[in-house]
Amino acid sequence: MSECTHDCSTCSQNCGDRTEPQSFLEKPHELSNIKKVIAVVSGKGGVGKSLVTSMLSVLMKRREHNVAVLDADITGPSIPKAFGLKEKATGNELGLFPVKTKTDIGVMSVNLLLENETDPVVWRGPVIAGTVKQFWTDVIWGDTDYMFVDMPPGTGDVPLTVFQSLPVDGIIIVTSPQELVEMIVDKAVKMANLMNIPIIGLVQNMSYFECENCGKKHYPFGGGNIKEVATRHGIENVSELPINPEFAKACDNGVIELFEGDYLDNMADAIEKI
Repeated sequence: MSECTHDCSTCSQNCGDRTEPQSFLEKPHELSNIKKVIAVVSGKGGVGKSLVTSMLSVLMKRREHNVAVLDADITGPSIPKAFGLKEKATGNELGLFPVKTKTDIGVMSVNLLLENETDPVVWRGPVIAGTVKQFWTDVIWGDTDYMFVDMPPGTGDVPLTVFQSLPVDGIIIVTSPQELVEMIVDKAVKMANLMNIPIIGLVQNMSYFECENCGKKHYPFGGGNIKEVATRHGIENVSELPINPEFAKACDNGVIELFEGDYLDNMADAIEKI
């Protein structure tokens, strides 16, 4: 029989000093009332995670919910650009205030705090993770039905901080139809399972394009195997976004709130059922 190590996380002894596992959840600002937190993740960069985050927040706002976006991609923030936000975040002795979009979606991003939006954020991992945590604890979000967290790619410091510090109700995984898709999705799924966070669905971006003349769908990357991957992991909801220049134009011009299409309606339905 092994001896007590005095560390309950590694000790197998069942003694009177054993303590319950410590929770790392942080409380939001006392003036915030956030009902559901949805994290949008990807295993690699450049797959359209911020696009999906923006579109989902717009969809939920169109369904008359109070919506907010926490931009956790500190070194590569793009949410303010997609919504055309130019003004800086303000605050007082109580805390920081999110910047509101044209349709009243609250946004907090490091680019709303920098003097110039092109200034690089050259910070160590712990500082970046701490900033994300402060966006949760120090920002006055008010009454929010759904908060979307735009995560940086991968499974490093920030995703771990978000999953441990915020009460995440579910994640949406964004990917693209390349050969790496299965491995990348597997990593994201396994991290979610380790953190006991439900997976709401998979979104495959750049899946196909529609011919302007005949309307036929073409799959330049072969279509991927996203549905097979979803089935293998027991994920019910799968959405496919087309290669559409209008999406990029909307983000570049800061008018993502004007996007058209029902590509993510099934994801919005699943979010409402949480």
